[in-house]
Amino acid sequence: QVELVESGGGLVQTGGSLRLTCAASGIIGGINAMGWYRQAPGKQRELVASITFGGVTKYADSVKGRFTISRDNAKNTMYLQMNSLKPEDTAAYYCNVGGIWREYWGQGTQITVSS
Repeated sequence: QVELVESGGGLVQTGGSLRLTCAASGIIGGINAMGWYRQAPGKQRELVASITFGGVTKYADSVKGRFTISRDNAKNTMYLQMNSLKPEDTAAYYCNVGGIWREYWGQGTQITVSS
């Protein structure tokens, strides 16, 4: 049974920091790329950051220099360190994991940045 457990969301003031964690289990055959997406009310889901198995990263322009994605392949866990948070970062954040045959989504965790 595949399970993605997200944690670390919450309410933070502008300029604050949060760290998201996504722990994956039960994915047969291994994990390829992993990523974080977010969706604000009334907007489309967008890629925030992604990381390959080998550690190559990609970021949305809006978070470059503020967010850092990383992963621990031995633990099948991905992290998103978010610094200098802004109100426009407010959204539901979703973990995305690429398996061999399909991708998987977490349940989402809400981040609210107050001004």
